Amino acid sequence: MKQHLILIGYMGSGKSTLGCAVSYPLQQCLIDTDKWIEQKEGMTVSEIFAVHGEAYFRQKETECLETMLLEKEPRVLALGGGTPLLEENRRLMKQLGFTVYLQAQAETIYDRLKEDTTRPLLQCDNPRAKIEQMIGERDPIYRQAADYILQVDDWDIKRLVRELQEAYRAVKNRNDGFCQPGGTFYSKTEEENEAAGDQRAQS
Repeated sequence: MKQHLILIGYMGSGKSTLGCAVSYPLQQCLIDTDKWIEQKEGMTVSEIFAVHGEAYFRQKETECLETMLLEKEPRVLALGGGTPLLEENRRLMKQLGFTVYLQAQAETIYDRLKEDTTRPLLQCDNPRAKIEQMIGERDPIYRQAADYILQVDDWDIKRLVRELQEAYRAVKNRNDGFCQPGGTFYSKTEEENEAAGDQRAQS
């Protein structure tokens, strides 16, 4: 399996910012899939949505992941918020490496994006309600796709980089692909959380 570090989450969760920050200590190039698609298409994401539609853009996201399978060196991949929604993309993500879901509450996302006019899916009469609806629909899918969850409402970039770096390196160094969560990291199931907590209490 490739050992890319894959960041997923709703728009505004900090995938690109955190991905850039963690790429330096890991010494791995960051690939922002939205930027990758924009460069290939010669259009912004908003323009692609307007000209070709959302389905076309989702197809390009899949093509991007397929291209990442050919990368010989580990990368940090910041995926678009809708990328994990397709089952084919989730299958590719499992082949590509270690996926972390950057989880944020709807209120946090709204505060970060309320002045942002570049998000085509939020150009509506009630963006706050739209965010709540979309997070409610996507959260179970993000959880299914993720190996770990990192809560990012409390945006302390140094702490988040440190925890993300430690978890990723631990997974790379373990043949079974598992490392005990710590701090604000959690396994993707409550059962795993409880088991990890028991192990830490006994150590």
